[in-house]
Amino acid sequence: IVFRLVVLVLAWYQAKCKHIICGRCLHRADTDVGIFELISDNSDIFTDVSCIPTTNPCFYLSPDFNYNTDGYDGDAAEDHKSQDGSETMPFIDESPTMSPSLCARGPDGEAISPIPPEGLLPGVKGSGDEEELVLSGFLASEEIYIKQLEALLLPMRPLKATATTSQPVLTIQQVETIFYKIQDIFEIHKEFYDSLLPHIQQWDEKVAVGHLFKKLASQLGVYKAFVDNYKTAVETAEKCSQANTQFQKISEVSVGLSLSLSRTRATLLYKPIDRVTRSTLVLHDLLKHTPKDHPDFPLLQDALRISQNFLSSINEEIDPRRTAITTPKGEARQLVKDGFLVEMSEGSRKLRHVFLFTDLLLCAKMKKTSAGRQQQYECKWYIPLADLTFQLLDDSDVCPHIQVLPEHEIEEIKIKISVIKSDIQKEKKALKGQSRNVERLRKKMNEQESWLLLHSPTIPFRIHNKHGKSYLFLLSSDYERSEWRESIQKLQKKDLQTCQLSSVELQVLTSSCCKLRTVHNIPVTSNKDDEETSGLYGFLHVIVHSAKGFKESANLYCTLEVDSYGYFVSKAKTRVFRDTIEPQWNEEFEIELEGSQCLRILCYEKCYDKTKLNKDDNEIVDIIMGKGQVQLDPQTVQSKNWHVDVIEMNGIKVEFSMKFTSRDLSLKRTPSKKQSGVFGVKISIVTKRERSKVPYIVRQCIEEVEKRGIDEVGIYRISGVATDILALKAAFDTNSKDILVMLSDMDINAIAGTLKLYFRELPEPLLTDRLYPAFMEGIALSDPAAKENCMMHLLRSLPDPNLITFLSLLEHLKRVADKEPINKMSLHNLGTVFGPTLLRPSESEVTKGHITLASDIWSHDVMAQVQVLLYYLQHPPISFAELKRNTLYFSTDV
Repeated sequence: IVFRLVVLVLAWYQAKCKHIICGRCLHRADTDVGIFELISDNSDIFTDVSCIPTTNPCFYLSPDFNYNTDGYDGDAAEDHKSQDGSETMPFIDESPTMSPSLCARGPDGEAISPIPPEGLLPGVKGSGDEEELVLSGFLASEEIYIKQLEALLLPMRPLKATATTSQPVLTIQQVETIFYKIQDIFEIHKEFYDSLLPHIQQWDEKVAVGHLFKKLASQLGVYKAFVDNYKTAVETAEKCSQANTQFQKISEVSVGLSLSLSRTRATLLYKPIDRVTRSTLVLHDLLKHTPKDHPDFPLLQDALRISQNFLSSINEEIDPRRTAITTPKGEARQLVKDGFLVEMSEGSRKLRHVFLFTDLLLCAKMKKTSAGRQQQYECKWYIPLADLTFQLLDDSDVCPHIQVLPEHEIEEIKIKISVIKSDIQKEKKALKGQSRNVERLRKKMNEQESWLLLHSPTIPFRIHNKHGKSYLFLLSSDYERSEWRESIQKLQKKDLQTCQLSSVELQVLTSSCCKLRTVHNIPVTSNKDDEETSGLYGFLHVIVHSAKGFKESANLYCTLEVDSYGYFVSKAKTRVFRDTIEPQWNEEFEIELEGSQCLRILCYEKCYDKTKLNKDDNEIVDIIMGKGQVQLDPQTVQSKNWHVDVIEMNGIKVEFSMKFTSRDLSLKRTPSKKQSGVFGVKISIVTKRERSKVPYIVRQCIEEVEKRGIDEVGIYRISGVATDILALKAAFDTNSKDILVMLSDMDINAIAGTLKLYFRELPEPLLTDRLYPAFMEGIALSDPAAKENCMMHLLRSLPDPNLITFLSLLEHLKRVADKEPINKMSLHNLGTVFGPTLLRPSESEVTKGHITLASDIWSHDVMAQVQVLLYYLQHPPISFAELKRNTLYFSTDV
């Protein structure tokens, strides 16, 4: 009964929509047939559906007013099949070279007036205003599109109803797969239509509609989900139609869905994406007819940019023709991978765009072009994959000198970028309409980020031409290097023949790169849309639990990478778990995030064979057993509870947990509830209780670092294992008798991390909240003598326990910096690590400064905080006794 009711409802809906369908059961479809008339006049529909056509149904809708181009026509598309016979999405031309003509076509192909059919838009009259014509025509086609979506949705509700009965037509999962996101798309366009209609009915030149188009464009993520599910939906529908006669009959009745007909199915299920294409063309026309000083102009520009980027991403994923070029011999040369890499060329760093094709690797440089002209590439070199090898350096090879900038310079650039970001946000909030200032700041930020992208990579990626020279790229991530190497090696498994391109062939291939490329801009945040998330700022706590799936015992460890300023950097590393197939690390790390959106985990097998070690310090020779990544969704990780997840990589499963603490929360200092402890307790209370001038925890950590960690590369910069740090914290808080034994056995980075954690958890910074504004003013003084007097006077103003502890730490950090050639930690590096920990704005200062964004909090005074500590680190030795003697000659008021 339910099945027959579904058939009845579908048939009635078609009659109501005035669809003309061959067959005696719906012969009165040209009139407005009521449901009860349909039942009485066509009672045979309950017993006989054989009259419904299965080969050529006459399905008719009023001619759709549209913006036609020479590209894909959704209503007359051919049957899109891939080589394996599966359904594929039709190609979209998302970047027309010129604005499309404003026209519609009748059934005979003749161009017709762009005025929408009468009756579609009540209250809208034709006029000479081209912008109104564009909008009116688009609104008419939007109404038809909404009806098409309704037709697609019509079978969904009754099919869902039957799914809960004892004899379902389809399961709930099958229904949700076939109709995935169509309801959401319908609601988005219904809301858009209802909002736009009143504006068109009461049109004048002052009407603003740009915000509606921008909102529509910002919801394209729903379409992305629809596209990702498209192939699965079509395959599911096809299988259900073949296996289930009831569903097949419903499909045949529902010619609005036509799941039994390959061509119509591909066309109608493609309607949502086809709609985005048409919307993009409309945006072109609207911009052409909208004055630049109209409020709609920047909004329409944003909507067009978002739409074009969306269509580009869809093309890259669904259309192999988009990434291929035909050679003169008629062979298809397909683009497999491309991206921006830093090449070492003639002793200097050059940013290149590298293209990996099915038979060769091409390295290109972007030519400088004047504004408005199409971008062009210049080929620097290419290597046939048949001749390409990966070559490690032998003892006889000369290692090219890789110039690595001091880390403090990298950190200073990051701080400058953060300050510029903060300035851009302030300009936008000011609402002064000074777009020139914002553009100037964006340009400045782009320059700084591009410089950072060029100079930060240090991991070498060498490729060699068997018949020619070798080339060296520098990457920031071993994950990225592994992806390039694996992509090339996968292609080399095929029977490749070496190829020699003529100058004409090379020119054609290089020219095609602009069309074929999948990466359009260098990966810097200044190239991202304002609508795109800025990432997370704060601390990500990650516990790497265990791994399973190894077939043989090995020495295994993991590294963690996060993205920052457009590139990935390695942030943490687990210990090596020896000779096992199921390593149990259970190590926790605290990773600082700077606008990060993604976490990568790489699993390695440790190489202990010294003959395989490379002379280059940056070369990683350990074998990557697997790699994977996870998006850092703010809603998922911003929780007090741990989020447990698993990354699958090459048959290996790595289990980990993570939680996130934002920057604004990390600024808050919470006093310890246990006054008997040392963490979170005022330094004056601790020293008075211990009857010491410097807290015991500070003395012991400094002593242990100087004993066996002063030569450790990256001491104080590399994170220690969080579980070890927490164990030391608990030991110091309880005054355990085993502290000295624990310190001697503990990893030195954990001890360094414990010292940093102690200073970070003080109820107020070591240099005090009260003096913070004065320190900021003092470091900004330009006169050297005035700065000297002020900075020394501020030290004298500190409480004695704070001052003595600070001077002890100062001398320790200087001794660490003396070993910079070995440990790579300069005074600048140490100032960057400790500056924001010892000197931070109080919560009242933050509130007073009206800092709201996490990125603003991060950049707020950070440069000055580093400079304050650096000033004292670079100062000749400071004596506590000398400072106190000079107190007699200076006022203690600040």
